[in-house]
Amino acid sequence: MTRNPIFLIAGIALFIAILTLPYGYYQFLRFFICGVGVYGAYLSYQKKNIAWVWILGIIALVFNPILKFYFVKETWKIIDLIAGLLFCVYFGIKR
Repeated sequence: MTRNPIFLIAGIALFIAILTLPYGYYQFLRFFICGVGVYGAYLSYQKKNIAWVWILGIIALVFNPILKFYFVKETWKIIDLIAGLLFCVYFGIKR
């Protein structure tokens, strides 16, 4: 199976989110990261990789656009950095 670049793109989008950007970017990011997290959790579930199901499921939950979590900007920067690293690691895993 080939590596899906959507996970690398998600990681890069999260690294970009560390910068100060218009609010619309962060709204888009919630939808995008939530969707990619759900997709990755689904793929991991198919492969029976339960650890990644939990990791990506939690990322999808934190970034979900419907029931929003509110954190201060400094906390979001840390969350963005950690989630970005996790997506890059997930992209780099040989399947």
